[in-house]
Amino acid sequence: MFGNKEGGGFFERLKKGLTKTRESFTRNLDQIIFGEKVIDQNLFDELEETFISADLGPAFTYDLIDQMKQRVKRDQLNNPEVLKTILKEHIRDILDKAEAAAPPLKSGDGGLHTIMVVGVNGTGKTTTIGKLANAYKQQGIPVALAAADTFRAAAIEQLEVWSKRVGAPLFKQKMGSDPSAVVFDAVKAAPSQGVKVLIIDTAGRLHTKVNLMEELKKMKRIMGRELAGAPDEVLLVVDATTGQNALNQAKIFQENIGITGIVLTKLDGTAKGGILIRIVKELQVPIKYIGIGEKIEDLRPFKSEEFVNALFE
Repeated sequence: MFGNKEGGGFFERLKKGLTKTRESFTRNLDQIIFGEKVIDQNLFDELEETFISADLGPAFTYDLIDQMKQRVKRDQLNNPEVLKTILKEHIRDILDKAEAAAPPLKSGDGGLHTIMVVGVNGTGKTTTIGKLANAYKQQGIPVALAAADTFRAAAIEQLEVWSKRVGAPLFKQKMGSDPSAVVFDAVKAAPSQGVKVLIIDTAGRLHTKVNLMEELKKMKRIMGRELAGAPDEVLLVVDATTGQNALNQAKIFQENIGITGIVLTKLDGTAKGGILIRIVKELQVPIKYIGIGEKIEDLRPFKSEEFVNALFE
């Protein structure tokens, strides 16, 4: 869906964006294995501490350490430097499996394609929607936005700014309206306006979790009733800088409404980028997009090979 005109340039920006994560993670890793002549339990203990402190989580860590120990038993490891190769392979395998298991985002071919975007306030949700809409517009795909976060005037206004900037129609109602009514009207009206992709903004008031989740479930039901198979995607936007909280948010949304993919924002401002791997490992939900900057083109489809290479180079 996104062009690759600046593929090399984007990789360099990704490497730069991952600088803090890479320094906190691979630097510690290098310090542990540098100069080591033997692979023993002390080395594994240090690696375990490093992986867990890098937000990779216990499930990933114990699985990886076990894999390394098995290779030592089979005499497939005789040099600590090889541990980095095994780590890269393990991370890539986790990300690849989730990527392969998930259908790609459609490009708007055929009927109306609906994307419901969820997440708590402050994660960059509305900005992500604007950037995603821009990506579709750049591909010549008619896209529209729906302002279903009716509890904050600022949310409607911000989405309106993006709709004008991108040149995409906006379906909205006054503040305080029923969000499901906004969704109903948008789904009914979009096809007659030639819209192929409808991106729906939703509220993110996690402190009223029960009400919020019931509201999101209602929206999903109404969309599915009016359009078979809708929503096609439920994308969760999480802020990489929040580390463990990003995982907790993902669990809550996954358990309550189900998500088809994750958008990880603010990857360029954190040393906690390892949380991406943990989310995929523990929830089996793919990362669909990553944000590595403020520019409108700084939201890109996630590619595991690019990420792993940028993390270790």
